[in-house]
Amino acid sequence: MERREKLLYGLDTSTAIGVEIGALCRPVVTRTDGVVYYVDHARTEDLRQKYKDDPQVDVDALVDVDAVWGQESLSEALEGKRVDYVIASHVVEHVPDLVGWLTEICAILKSDGQLRLAVPDKRFTFDLMREESRLSDVLSAYVVRARMPQPQAIIDHVLNVRYDVSAGEIWLGSKSNGRPAHTFADAINVAKDAVANDNYHDVHCWVFTPASFAKICRQLVENGLLRMSCVKFFDTARNELEFHVHMQECADVELAAKTWAYMEEIALPFQPQISTPHRVHLRRMQSVPRRLYSIARRVRGMFQ
Repeated sequence: MERREKLLYGLDTSTAIGVEIGALCRPVVTRTDGVVYYVDHARTEDLRQKYKDDPQVDVDALVDVDAVWGQESLSEALEGKRVDYVIASHVVEHVPDLVGWLTEICAILKSDGQLRLAVPDKRFTFDLMREESRLSDVLSAYVVRARMPQPQAIIDHVLNVRYDVSAGEIWLGSKSNGRPAHTFADAINVAKDAVANDNYHDVHCWVFTPASFAKICRQLVENGLLRMSCVKFFDTARNELEFHVHMQECADVELAAKTWAYMEEIALPFQPQISTPHRVHLRRMQSVPRRLYSIARRVRGMFQ
């Protein structure tokens, strides 16, 4: 499947009403596909100014932003609208407060609505040398209701991101870890600027693999901070650098936790030169322990 197919799997955009967050110049869903509201952290004209010198962004192709999410809650920004789906491609890793962000998205979804995420897999990106995010950091950001990246996240990002990282080479077994993008002093100075001057520095606040993302979601569900289950999961494909997760509100804590536990179990460890799809399937099924086998049979259809 192509990435767009994974994000839109089972979704009829011609009849559903949706939100896409952070689409910039490359929306997954266009207005010709159906009714979609574009949400970003700034108005279109401000985004055009912000990205005018960024070669990765075609400012002439920026979508027309319908709602600015920042000072207001997402529900307030959308004037109370409820939608069938929310799409966020390479957004979740940037949000300062992961729990608060997921909670606000859940609040605008209809009862059967879904959040569709494309998430970078740190093993194949410039986050290669960073440690996976910890539950304690997620909870710390939640406690302070973080609206800006926390100093620890800024320092970890600036200090440890790498230049010249190639997902394709990593999949082939390359040992290259890239080159440091910044210095120790850079990391300290950027964090100090954020604290002293209240300046926003856009960094990856969270660093995930499929298994670590599922683990954190499971722990949040088990402790009442997330009311969403995993209803679909596409693991990081060979030569790619992202995985895809579909989430839906679920009041049954035990069932929701088990769906995340299942995703955590079937997420493949990285092995360069992975062989045939048949062997991958066998490896996935063998990784499910006996204690989860019955629930695996119940929710297996979600991932096929």
